[in-house]
Amino acid sequence: MEFRTEIEVSPSRFRIGTDSRIMTVGSCFSEVIGSQLADNKIQCLCNPYGTVFNPSSIFKLVSNSLQSQPVYKHLMVENSGIWQHYDYHSKFYANSREELEDLLNQTNKKAQQFLRKANFLIITLGTSIVHQLKENGLAVANCHKAPAANFKKEILSIKDITLRFRSMYELLKMHNNKIKILLTVSPVRHTRETLQLNSVSKSILRTACYHIEQDFADVHYFPSYEIMMDDLRDYRFYKADMIHPNEQAEKYIFEKFSETYFTEDLSSFLKEWYKVKMSLNHRPIQTDTPAHQKFLTELLAKLDGFSEKFDVSSEKEKVLSQLVAA
Repeated sequence: MEFRTEIEVSPSRFRIGTDSRIMTVGSCFSEVIGSQLADNKIQCLCNPYGTVFNPSSIFKLVSNSLQSQPVYKHLMVENSGIWQHYDYHSKFYANSREELEDLLNQTNKKAQQFLRKANFLIITLGTSIVHQLKENGLAVANCHKAPAANFKKEILSIKDITLRFRSMYELLKMHNNKIKILLTVSPVRHTRETLQLNSVSKSILRTACYHIEQDFADVHYFPSYEIMMDDLRDYRFYKADMIHPNEQAEKYIFEKFSETYFTEDLSSFLKEWYKVKMSLNHRPIQTDTPAHQKFLTELLAKLDGFSEKFDVSSEKEKVLSQLVAA
């Protein structure tokens, strides 16, 4: 008997290899994917703008970075002496308008430089619901706890999302014609907007992704949302808040992701790298015994073997700090 409806994900014609450069952007699930890529030594710029949920803000941030667009000063907001920006996550803050402007311009420049040489841009869409400033009608990425009376809530249409994507896509291709885009819808439900409205929101995002994938040959959709909702539809796969996927679910989705996109060479490396990571996490009672010192020497040799292709400097430093000088 079958007790689950497993999502079968066919391998993509787009393949991520050991030398691929990837930028992730979007909701908190983009952070999850990006962190796992980086943890496995894949070159990744993970969510440079911080968590951004709606497609309008995501596409705007990428486009502004590519065009070296100066930060919109009129979207900066001050609260209790701390400056933040409506287009960016709350992790970006400063004690002055000038300091914040400099920080955000540096962030945009870093994203631009990475995108120009990237092989993949992974975009995770979280919600089609946007909050617009009543004073100018501009959608914000983060309300920064400003009074609710300052905003009005709107739902982006499928047409809105696809048109905004096309504008960003054409700009991106002008700077990097070889880059591929992987789209996904976040499996995290936005219960603040009610589960009913969350269903409306997610359906719009999923339909928009379908049309975008049909219209652009170098865009591919990965079904993280469907895997969570249909394959892992049990609360044992959620964190205590019953909203976010837990570590087990995140690992399972990443395994599906790797089966879909990773080359055989990268998959082979990851098996070896997993063994190295287990060794690095080993916590002996005594570190100066001959047996453990031999273990460390052999581990250092393995890391040296990887160093031609991957940056393992931090791991080597960790091992060297435990080696006892002869």
